[in-house]
Amino acid sequence: MQTHIKQRDSAVTDQFAGSDISPLMQRVYANRGITDAGQLAMSLKNMHSPYTLKDIHQAVELLLHALDSKQRIIIVGDYDADGATSSALALRALKHLAAEVSYIVPSRFKFGYGLTPEIVEICGQQSAELIITVDNGISSIAGAQHASDLGIKLLITDHHLPAADLPIADAIVNPNQAGDQFPSKALAGVGVMFYLLIALRAKLRELDWFNRHNIEPLDIVQWLDIVALGTVADVVPLDQNNRILVEQGLRRMRAGKACEGIKALLSIAGIEHNRVLASDLGFQLGPRINAAGRLEDMSIGVECLLTDDPARASTIAASLHELNNTRREIESEMQQQALQSLAMLEKTELTESSEMGLCVYQPGWHQGVVGILAARLKEKYYRPTIAFADGDEQQLKGSARSIPGLHIRDILATVASQYPDLMTKFGGHAMAAGLSLPQDNYQAFKAAFNHVLARHLSADDLQAYILSDGELMAEQLSLTVAREIRNAGPWGQGFSVPVFDGHFEVLDQRIVGQKHLKLSLQATNSNNILDAILFNYANFGWQTRAQTVHIAYQLEVNYFRGVETPQLIIKHLQVIAMH
Repeated sequence: MQTHIKQRDSAVTDQFAGSDISPLMQRVYANRGITDAGQLAMSLKNMHSPYTLKDIHQAVELLLHALDSKQRIIIVGDYDADGATSSALALRALKHLAAEVSYIVPSRFKFGYGLTPEIVEICGQQSAELIITVDNGISSIAGAQHASDLGIKLLITDHHLPAADLPIADAIVNPNQAGDQFPSKALAGVGVMFYLLIALRAKLRELDWFNRHNIEPLDIVQWLDIVALGTVADVVPLDQNNRILVEQGLRRMRAGKACEGIKALLSIAGIEHNRVLASDLGFQLGPRINAAGRLEDMSIGVECLLTDDPARASTIAASLHELNNTRREIESEMQQQALQSLAMLEKTELTESSEMGLCVYQPGWHQGVVGILAARLKEKYYRPTIAFADGDEQQLKGSARSIPGLHIRDILATVASQYPDLMTKFGGHAMAAGLSLPQDNYQAFKAAFNHVLARHLSADDLQAYILSDGELMAEQLSLTVAREIRNAGPWGQGFSVPVFDGHFEVLDQRIVGQKHLKLSLQATNSNNILDAILFNYANFGWQTRAQTVHIAYQLEVNYFRGVETPQLIIKHLQVIAMH
């Protein structure tokens, strides 16, 4: 798949007049839709109020009644990092309030996703009087009905897109439900729970509850490290509200105030806590937490975030580290199998654009890894991709990933509408979704999926490109500017780390870590020599005799043995001239 570098249309006006923001960062911010310097404020006071969330008052009353009545509360979480952080946050807060609370994270292999009737039955057997879902529940029609039948109160907290029909619940807190006025629709599940706790604390303060019960006031800010981890790991858009949550959580980590589990995860990943970035949460900590849910039991991840014992945290973090290594091995094997099966497709159908999307499946693939596989194939072929694994009762479980501009859940909804008998269930977001279907329907679904895609995509939509913030002048390729960029985040989904492009002479090259290419580059019309690294260089078809290259790159701070230097992280490379 040919990738092109495309410079953004920068349009800096006077929106930053009077600020001390450098011209370079003004350009970068304008490219990300920032129209006012106030949108960069990262103080907690700049967060949205919780009271525009639909059902927030009903949810608070449910919790208040449960606390005062000493009701048995069970948290039902999802088996990913957002679900783990949401569960840990809810548990820490409710235990502080002396609630009788426990949690269940359904196994993806035994129970599947969400509040199923089977999970509700277990809650009933454990004498639950109130079930709180975190990061799930909005599509759990049958489970909610079973809770109602058993006389169990139900509070759903979720952020996934709802269907036309909502589950029966005593309260639903989800910024994406119809009629909700909360300004940010990008909250992760852990963000929704954070907001619910803010509203609960306000109510308890109003009632003088803490004094009457001789309980220390709820310090929710202390758990912002957990909120930041879940928000980044779930790859939700980092609008201003989410950036505040992430930035404040990062500040706690850098100050050494993270929970013991996050400290242990940072340590085993080789990250110094005072230098942690949002990208570390997404690429280092998140995958280790997720590995528990993908391969074994997400309760391992939850326990890591719950313990206050440093030794136990280190032990659990080591287990998560090993699970993640195993996940990588499984993923690598599955990816090789998928690439082999797509080899002929790449030579024929893909080049003729007859396949707008990819559906891949092989018996024996691991359910917990198909999401990552879909993401990898989507990146390689730049097509919406669904990877399937065997489920129970002759069902396939699929994980879908999309390309920018295509809402994958809406595509699945269209398939469900036009071909109502193909899928058993589906749900998700714009860029990622999940689905189940009978094994016998796989080929028919594949055809239907591509039929729907053909009406929403053109050949031009399938041209991969990297957006660049333009060129940097030679004097801007410096440690000072690299630090400025680093400190200007947090960067992430929907607020991408700056990428620049330019032409460079190749002075030297060597292989490091067996698969990465270390380069010495010199910018045109400059004597400045820069270190650069191209990860997984074989994917780029590297030419060893290259003399001049056009690259898209990130300017980052490299920290090695206590010394900081500027470094170019190459995101795309094109050979311009050969020796």
